[in-house]
Amino acid sequence: MIEKVNPCHPDKIADRIAGAIVDLAYTKERDPKVAVEVLVGHGVCHIIMEASCVITANEVRPIVNRIAGDVDVNFLCVKQDIHLAANQADKIRCGDNGIFKGVPLTQEQMKLSQIARSIFAKYPSDGKYILDGERLIICQSNADTSELRAIYPYAEINPIGEWTGGTDVDTGATNRKLGSDMADSVTGGGLHGKDLSKADVSINIYAFLKAQETGKTIELCCAIGDEYVDGCRGLILGKPYEEIVEIARQYINAKGGFEKFAEWGLF
Repeated sequence: MIEKVNPCHPDKIADRIAGAIVDLAYTKERDPKVAVEVLVGHGVCHIIMEASCVITANEVRPIVNRIAGDVDVNFLCVKQDIHLAANQADKIRCGDNGIFKGVPLTQEQMKLSQIARSIFAKYPSDGKYILDGERLIICQSNADTSELRAIYPYAEINPIGEWTGGTDVDTGATNRKLGSDMADSVTGGGLHGKDLSKADVSINIYAFLKAQETGKTIELCCAIGDEYVDGCRGLILGKPYEEIVEIARQYINAKGGFEKFAEWGLF
């Protein structure tokens, strides 16, 4: 059983805004330290962030308007805590505590991802989809329901009728759709709105990729300051955290950046 939401779901709009702001930070520094939280809905977008570089409201407003439309932006950016910043001062170390489980994707999960992307290509507006064995549920806004029924004759489509969706109907918040982003993989944090030094980004990506490669569930934990992960207490016989960050960097770059990564998550 799996649920996917598409990039126009309000929560994904929040994730995409957060990702685009992280992308902006990476144009200012090679390894910025960024944490962004976004709440958007009903004509207003609230953003609070911490950053090692200067990000201004004038830079953020066009990002929000491009992704969420004509909404008012309430923006606050503060410097990262000096003690946390010191952890990364001389080399890349694990930027947070965390637990992580990477799990191989099932055929059902990959199938629903393909269905969701196919529908979104035709109807690029708010949508959510569930697959549970033979039961397929499609809730797609601004769609020709009869056309969807012709393509998916056995699906339950828009059970309560037509709807418009988007942030005028519902609110969106960063990292509220991790099940859609990660399938059976598990994290104690969130994927979006953070730089690569954060374990919530890099170790989640690393664990997920390793699970797909090995076909086995990968369970990891880390403490802030760890220089090695996937070994003995983060100290020895593990993967250098710097290498994990570079694996995640290559993955994000291949996706087209943090905003593009936020559209669908890990699958």
